[in-house]
Amino acid sequence: MNKKRNKIVFKKKILVALIILFCNYLQAQTAMVNVQSRNLTSLNGKWKVIIDPTGIGDWRQVWQEKKPQKKTDFVEYSFEGGPELDVPGDFNTQMPELTYFEGTVWYKKQFSHTKREDKRLFLYFGAVNYLADVYLNGEKIGSHEGGFTPFQFEITNKVKEGNNTLIVKVNNQRKENGLPGVGYDWLNFGGITRDVGLIETNNVFIEDYFIQLKKGSLNNVLGWVQLNGAKTNQKITIKIPELNLNYKTKTDDKGFANIEFSSKFTLWSPENPKIYKVAIESETDAVDDNIGFRSIEVKGSEIFLNKKPIFLKAVNIHEENPFKGSRAFSKEDAGILLNAAKELGCNLVRLAHYPHSENMIKEAEKMGLMVWDELPIYQHIKFSDSLVPKKMEMMLKEMVTRDKNRAAVAIWSLSNETYSSTPNRNDALISLTQKCKAMDSTRLISHVINTQGYGDNTFTVRDSLYKYSDIVAINEYIGWYIPWQGKPSDTKWEIDFPNKPVFISEFGGEALYGNNDLPSDEASNWTEGYQEQIYKDQVKMFKTIPNLAGVCPWILFDYKSLSRMNQIYQNGYNRKGLISENGEKKKAWYIMSRYYKGK
Repeated sequence: MNKKRNKIVFKKKILVALIILFCNYLQAQTAMVNVQSRNLTSLNGKWKVIIDPTGIGDWRQVWQEKKPQKKTDFVEYSFEGGPELDVPGDFNTQMPELTYFEGTVWYKKQFSHTKREDKRLFLYFGAVNYLADVYLNGEKIGSHEGGFTPFQFEITNKVKEGNNTLIVKVNNQRKENGLPGVGYDWLNFGGITRDVGLIETNNVFIEDYFIQLKKGSLNNVLGWVQLNGAKTNQKITIKIPELNLNYKTKTDDKGFANIEFSSKFTLWSPENPKIYKVAIESETDAVDDNIGFRSIEVKGSEIFLNKKPIFLKAVNIHEENPFKGSRAFSKEDAGILLNAAKELGCNLVRLAHYPHSENMIKEAEKMGLMVWDELPIYQHIKFSDSLVPKKMEMMLKEMVTRDKNRAAVAIWSLSNETYSSTPNRNDALISLTQKCKAMDSTRLISHVINTQGYGDNTFTVRDSLYKYSDIVAINEYIGWYIPWQGKPSDTKWEIDFPNKPVFISEFGGEALYGNNDLPSDEASNWTEGYQEQIYKDQVKMFKTIPNLAGVCPWILFDYKSLSRMNQIYQNGYNRKGLISENGEKKKAWYIMSRYYKGK
């Protein structure tokens, strides 16, 4: 009897192991870096779609595209005769009936491919929000969870000569154990929101590399190169023609090579965003990148860029084109948002509350704007769910992998407005911080907190996460969500970490542009004057903050948020923008502009 039971238990264990192995096999791969420099064929453009509000497409097996075989057969779905959507792009703003849609849309794209010997092929996605199931020629090749980071699948042995059919199931429904979770203060744009392409590589290719200055150094690069493939013992060359630099090394049996070299760099900074052309070459591959070199560190209570103290003149930005009301993804979209930040006088943009597109990062770098890169670990995350820490780590890996060679990225932000009372919050975020430092020790790390106390005109700032953060980042909305309790200029501060730089990562209030006729001393009137006074008072309060190293108003433009239901003044928009969704500057914009020019 025991032998029989043991056999059953053994068989169950084997079955579970096979299921886990199969699930892991179907998981998307972290995307190779710098895809723009690869042999890339775009799959952007018009895609046929089926809207699936009831989620029945899985049962009907839409990806098989069944056809009637007999006269009595019929199939209750079809891509033909239906709508088409632009990729990249969110589906919410492309069809009126999808404006507030959270559910499943099936996408279809056909492409032709000619196989070449000694070549490999990868299917690349810049981002899909939020769950993606990917099918090639009727076979599921994998899944990905997370709406803001890139992923890929190798399809070398799955792609056919000639015509191929790609079908992607996209679902943007909120998940309790998702990142972000169920509740958040922006529109849940769904769809294939960033570029899609085919990347052809050699059998052995340069998969990843890290070429940045060693922490605290202005002339010493400390990095690495990673090859992917069978023949991984290869010579590696790093060239920077402008510096006459030609560095050589060799990979080990696993295709990994450490890199260390020195040069006299013109350092990247907001005043002079210098970028060098860097060539990374192996015996079987070559990749060009545009890389800047700079040092960012904290010493005592100050932030130093290139060994010089810097005050962070920042602004929060959501990834929304204000004039179209759609998810921003293109260089043109990035230009609208970043040029407005530059005009305000900023030297840093906080890209809230998720990794923005690679176009945003690279355009910021060209313009001399430092970047605060943030994970969507926002408010009510279910840290006690066993899957959540794994998802956090995967999104961290995808974000850091993509952006680690961008000199503009100065801060990895690992959480926003989480609560110490949430089960497993501390352990999960401390572990994530350690993993981030292991991936990249050259940048600052932040956790943003909004649980500080405010009473008797005194801020009491304490949260154990600040111990693991390079800066004390505080979201505070005094004058809006909480009334002033005394003169702003008399505000007092009790901060548990008195030797760290303090950064006010959010502050502000709401106003409808042009609303100037009602009394400006009442919050419920949503007047520009009320918002303006908040900013005047905040500026006075800034002078009282010990170790103040920067400020960051919320937010640059008014943006869509379905939780904003005042139908007179908000009408589905968060009105805390310094600029309206039509590009009109509110009175508060001028307060911040003058403040930044004075810094």
